[in-house]
Amino acid sequence: MHLLPLTSDFRFLIRMSLINIGVDALLQIHEIPKREYMKALIDQLQAKGKIYKKLVEVQPKELGIRNKIRIFSATDTNGYYTTIFMVSQKSRILMKDVVKFEEIYQKLVAYSGHNFKYKILIIDAPLCSKAQKAFGEAKWKII
Repeated sequence: MHLLPLTSDFRFLIRMSLINIGVDALLQIHEIPKREYMKALIDQLQAKGKIYKKLVEVQPKELGIRNKIRIFSATDTNGYYTTIFMVSQKSRILMKDVVKFEEIYQKLVAYSGHNFKYKILIIDAPLCSKAQKAFGEAKWKII
């Protein structure tokens, strides 16, 4: 498959459409450059009132997992660490997924060498009520 080079006008249109479409587009479009989806992610987080001075993507392979997930490590303006998990799946998120995300979180803590004050989960799938309660007890913020 041959992709044509993207002009700056076309990239602007992609970024604006990502902002309008939301999380679903962020998780599924892989043809756009990394900088474009990072910009869309930052814009979405700023709309929720979250501002970060450093945002780094951690590859799942570095943690030894095979899940289709995007993991970000962020530092806010006060110096607190935040982890952001972006998950795209069609099926409902269940209790077993809560356990899976907590295991991934523990691997991320071991990999980075520090704990995270805030944990954010960005999903586009329906959420089971028991899983939502479990995420709340584990101090996850769901967007």
